[in-house]
Amino acid sequence: MLIYAVASLFNHHKELPNTNRQNRFIILIPAYKEDAVIEKSVKTILAQTYPQRLFDVVVISDHQDEMTNFKLAQYPITLLTPDFEHSTKGKSLNFAMINLPEFKIYDIVIVLDADNLVDEHFLDKMNRAYELAGTQAVQAHRISKNRDTSSAILDSIFEEINNSIFRKGHVMLGISSAITGSGIAYDFNWFKKNVVNLKTAGEDKELEIMLMQQHIFVDFFSDIYVYDEKTRGAKDFNKQRGRWISTQYKSLRANFFQFIPAIVTKHYDYADKILQWMILPRTILMALITFMSAVLPFIYMTLVVKWWILFAVVMFIFALATPDYLIDKRFDRAFISAPFIMIGSILNTIRNLLSNRNFVHHNHQSNRK
Repeated sequence: MLIYAVASLFNHHKELPNTNRQNRFIILIPAYKEDAVIEKSVKTILAQTYPQRLFDVVVISDHQDEMTNFKLAQYPITLLTPDFEHSTKGKSLNFAMINLPEFKIYDIVIVLDADNLVDEHFLDKMNRAYELAGTQAVQAHRISKNRDTSSAILDSIFEEINNSIFRKGHVMLGISSAITGSGIAYDFNWFKKNVVNLKTAGEDKELEIMLMQQHIFVDFFSDIYVYDEKTRGAKDFNKQRGRWISTQYKSLRANFFQFIPAIVTKHYDYADKILQWMILPRTILMALITFMSAVLPFIYMTLVVKWWILFAVVMFIFALATPDYLIDKRFDRAFISAPFIMIGSILNTIRNLLSNRNFVHHNHQSNRK
């Protein structure tokens, strides 16, 4: 993490050059019970400076109100209304690809979450980034659009730490960026061929593995923003972390024995991805180090020195990886609340692992005021 955090301090892509090629986009927005936010998201993607004849928007409205669907139908989009018994984002994406008209020809698929917002130049930037990258997958910079509670601030910080270490730092050293599940562009033909293979609620991890196994480099552009709503309550924050951790370790179990073969065959992107999943999640890592640093002095002083050093190193890594704009008065409030939120996250994770629950589609409704 230290190596990638240092690498993230340098710019991989300094600017986006103009290109004469204008790709045709299909934007997929899976929406599961997202009545409160989906319309605003649709409005921002329709307000693009990119030629409207070159992009189509598809909303997969799953278990949403009839009034929401009625409002969405007034916009120049394709509205699909599946009714899955067990909803997942992967099912929605596959449903959309199956139901696209055959005469429609696209170059690029962009997946957005129902609460994502983008600026008016988003598609123009993604088009130039895709041409510059010369690969089949490009990840945009997902950034928080709200920091109004301690949980939302922490969520924003962890997101940016992940952006620095697992995305910007990685591509600086020639390793594929991690994907976030939204704000990512795929080659249309690749996506259509592979989306049918999604089987779990962790569709982003499955797509990552497919990309790695097929030796497809994932590029990252830190100047192309996708604004994402962060969890406002500690309970939702903990549920979210528990769901992510469960998905992470299921992915690790499924791919663990490919780690050595990936190194032997010099498939370093794949090996790095498996190694990422071996690392403890940030909330658990910090809670463990803090606990050991605080308790061991009362047991055996000599043992605590390494934990103090580890604590200092990890805090230094996180400081390097945290953008300056997040360090303000709101950061101080979140820092005080962090230990309590992390304890709740650990307890929730333990419950999830013991019960071995299979998480399905998550919506953001519970996060709204």
